[in-house]
Amino acid sequence: MKIGKRLLTVLTLWTGIVRAAGVDPLTIDVDARDALRFARLMRDGAVPTAATLQRDYLDGAGPGVKVFTPLRIRDARHLAAVVASKPDIYRYAIRECLPQLPALRGDLRAIYLAFAGLLPERPLPAIDVVFGANNSGGTAGDGRQVLGLEVLCPPGTTPEQFRTTMRGFFAHETVHTWQADETPAALADLLLSQALREGGADYLATVVTGAIPHLDRDAWARPQEARLWQEFQRDREAIRGSRDDVNKRVASPQFRRWFANCGSAPAGWPCEAGYWIGMRIAAAYVAQAADKRAAIRDLLELRDPAAILKASGYGK
Repeated sequence: MKIGKRLLTVLTLWTGIVRAAGVDPLTIDVDARDALRFARLMRDGAVPTAATLQRDYLDGAGPGVKVFTPLRIRDARHLAAVVASKPDIYRYAIRECLPQLPALRGDLRAIYLAFAGLLPERPLPAIDVVFGANNSGGTAGDGRQVLGLEVLCPPGTTPEQFRTTMRGFFAHETVHTWQADETPAALADLLLSQALREGGADYLATVVTGAIPHLDRDAWARPQEARLWQEFQRDREAIRGSRDDVNKRVASPQFRRWFANCGSAPAGWPCEAGYWIGMRIAAAYVAQAADKRAAIRDLLELRDPAAILKASGYGK
């Protein structure tokens, strides 16, 4: 029986067999070529100069380093100063965790296969592991996720801890490559929007890995969830009522109580507790939805954070 090409295309799309352009989950691997180039600059106890880093790391770098440079690495001089101030952080990650990357290939492919089944229309990103300026574990951009190894593997990290961390980042940063830009409604409701962007990524990470990110934060938050929600709502309303521009609202004490505060979180709090709040709202929203895949797509588009909160029933 012959089937016309056009009809075959329609049937294939309808059955969900065709994936959007992106990497193949069966062959995806971590691209660590730039990380290995950096590691060679620190052989035999060397601490690379700005000129060396420019010539042998930043010049001719792959796309991952280019994504990491503007807001993280900044430039060769800044990177050299950070490496010189904390060389043992870099040496530990080079010695203990860089060699472990090939063993994580199976975890990465399992996570990507789970995402391929959950959201077959979404392109899966390439993954680069690089060395940055010790200020970012990961980011997403240009159809790829880029992970900073010196942050993900601080001194004392065990192989099992590193595996857990990397599994979480593989999943979390993938979600960020799919999220839409902020809408005017999201920018107006900045704290809730940020919670759903980061917490939504953590929620989907739990779906595909079966593990809750940052168990220590989860253990701290659950017994006091009602109080935390009240504080979050108070800070949310304060930011919504502000006439300051986005940069000033992001820098406000109300925003920094929940985000961008690792090393400066409130006393007794884990850093970035807003991720946990957003994860709980996202989970509630999907649980309430009749069409759960459509609900997940709503979380990625994030057109109206307040509507998602209301429909979730969270906090009521």
